[in-house]
Amino acid sequence: MSLWGGRFTEASNVKFKKFNNSLHIDYRLIQDDIKSSIAWSKILLDVEVLTNQEQQLIEKTLCWILNKYANNTEKIVESDAEDIHSWIEKLLINKIGSIGKKLYTGRSRNDQIATNLKLWCKRKSKIILKKIVKLQSIFLNQAYLHQNTIIPGYTHLQRAQPITFSYWCLAYIEMLERDRLRILHVIQNLNLSPLGCGAIAGTSWDINRKKLALLMDFSNCTKNALDSVSDRDFIIEILSAAAISMMHLSRFSEDLIFYNSGEANFIELSDSITSGSSLMPQKKNPDVLELIRGKCSGVYGSLFSILVLLKGLPLSYNKDFQEDKRYLFQGIDSWVTCLDMSCIVLNNLKLNKLRSKQLAQEGYSNATELADYLVVKGISFRDAHHIVGKIVVEAIRQNKYLEELDLLLFKKYCVTIEQDVYKHLTLESCLKRKNAIGGVSPEQIKHSLDAVKKRLLHLS
Repeated sequence: MSLWGGRFTEASNVKFKKFNNSLHIDYRLIQDDIKSSIAWSKILLDVEVLTNQEQQLIEKTLCWILNKYANNTEKIVESDAEDIHSWIEKLLINKIGSIGKKLYTGRSRNDQIATNLKLWCKRKSKIILKKIVKLQSIFLNQAYLHQNTIIPGYTHLQRAQPITFSYWCLAYIEMLERDRLRILHVIQNLNLSPLGCGAIAGTSWDINRKKLALLMDFSNCTKNALDSVSDRDFIIEILSAAAISMMHLSRFSEDLIFYNSGEANFIELSDSITSGSSLMPQKKNPDVLELIRGKCSGVYGSLFSILVLLKGLPLSYNKDFQEDKRYLFQGIDSWVTCLDMSCIVLNNLKLNKLRSKQLAQEGYSNATELADYLVVKGISFRDAHHIVGKIVVEAIRQNKYLEELDLLLFKKYCVTIEQDVYKHLTLESCLKRKNAIGGVSPEQIKHSLDAVKKRLLHLS
């Protein structure tokens, strides 16, 4: 029997019943539904709907259900129950009889579902926070290892200025830090409980909703029942955070795909996370990175889907909301998986230090330093920029690095250039001179590494 069958004189169409059921998706809410149900039983005790003995029996039975089935989801989805809420209710009543029916006094599935989804998002957000910090820690380890590993920095996918692999790692640590702060904000916004709002207009029972909220580890309760049961902003927010973070992971993947290519070839991915070609025996493909990049679009799809789902819905609850869990779970699952795989990729990365330094030299990435050298000699930057451009053209024609050019050739283009120019053109000098806050100098990198290490130690 369904939870709402009393109004109906005909049985549900078999195809409609299957179409209407969501247990195969929302079974994942078992822990959250039981947590909110136990809290609700304690509130019903306060208003004397339940006796102390009845409340304890209900709580004990709900805990038994959780312990028995939380890791046995296959058994749950075998049921023909409409959803996880009705599945738990049916099992509870089967175990303890009519006492179990009392639990649903004053509570609607509308506020129950909204509460359970918030609880799920809170739980998952805390797991995600740890995974973000773990990935930051692995980036930090790589950054410490490669403080002196010079690689080319790119703009427009062309070699621009020399950086270090350590500096590259620090850039992604910054992105992940913004992701972490966004999730903290999501958790803060999740901290209002909808339970006790009933179907749309509140409950007739004189319950203490603030106490109820605290029982479930919320900080307070929502203020308007009509809004609360149909509010899914928190799903949009967590999927927005997921989408932005996945964009960061996709950029990380794209960088490494390029760095791993035969054309760049200054990193190597582990055999354990690459695959070969069914036709070309020489291939070693960065499939793991391509999948992370590809799964980013799926998370975007989850975000756009929930936005489109909500945009035309009138107040208050509508059955359309049954689809929100599909998009939520898919998007968050992909994000969590990609965070895990990014950790594996980064932990098993090898760098070809000689090759990366060679690429930095070949790209004339010290040209800006030559221009700055001329500025110090009294030439305006615009004129210096033009002069260095001419020198680069000549260096390309001679197939030489800038630092390999003869002093007489330098003087041909600018008589103020002296022998001291060569010490400014080393890649190490280029790095050292970028010493303002946020720069790539060894001093600034050390400062950044120490600051990140301190922050991560505080978070662990």
